[in-house]
Amino acid sequence: MTLSTFNLGSRTVARMGYGAMQLAGPGVFGPPKDPAAALAVLREAVAQGVNHIDTSDYYGPYVTNQLIREALHPYPDDLVIVTKVGGKRGEDASWLPAQTPAELISAVHDNLRNLGLEALDVVNLRLMGGHAPTEGTIEPQFSALVALQKQGLIRHLGLSNATATQVEQALGIAPIVCVQNLYNLAHRADDALVKLLAAKAIAYVPFFPLGGFFPLQVQALSDVAARLGHTPLQVALAWLLHRAPNILLIPGTASLGHLRENLAAADFTLSADALAELDAIGAKAPAH
Repeated sequence: MTLSTFNLGSRTVARMGYGAMQLAGPGVFGPPKDPAAALAVLREAVAQGVNHIDTSDYYGPYVTNQLIREALHPYPDDLVIVTKVGGKRGEDASWLPAQTPAELISAVHDNLRNLGLEALDVVNLRLMGGHAPTEGTIEPQFSALVALQKQGLIRHLGLSNATATQVEQALGIAPIVCVQNLYNLAHRADDALVKLLAAKAIAYVPFFPLGGFFPLQVQALSDVAARLGHTPLQVALAWLLHRAPNILLIPGTASLGHLRENLAAADFTLSADALAELDAIGAKAPAH
């Protein structure tokens, strides 16, 4: 498998990465039904050339980070683990904000402990508010993480679920290396932000690249995929890789078969005609 690369801060990563969220139990809560299978997926991803894994200590909670440590520690020298802070889980599996400086500091230490690291490669400040960002100052939260970076506990910073205004606010405080927002073939609200970040050599990392809670069920996508001899989800991933050079992908799965299908999307090229058909999907999709 040939994976193109991008510089994520001081590290070079393959643009096709892996998202660990689905390794936890149903609803991203509790342990997986098959822990051995989860460990196998992580090990296979790295064996296939993936060196960018996305996670968070509130997946489970704690479950995915502990699985990553069990599967891969001591970590390969080129592996970049990106985590996020800013949320927590209720006992009823609810998703709750955890945005105070004290909560963010505690979360960073939880990630360090559960991953078995002395410093985190990248920490994204996850801004709560559903899957669409909302405006508001991020100075207190982001400054708390900058202080931890100065202590040597964090190497690089990023944002998740952020607006363009919040990105600019963060950049006025400290450098960031990535922004992780909802974006895919049919959900294109961040087109301008992708372009802005590309000009600044900052990575854009789509979450729900395959639709997530809004699965990509678009006839035009299915038609292009059938013509090319690939699955619709492979074509959706390939489109993202073609969309901009700063896009890094983190599709998640708990299945070895799906993992291999996802990684294979990095291996084929979309023609200009196919890209035009796929680009048109975003123009026709309803706003979310």
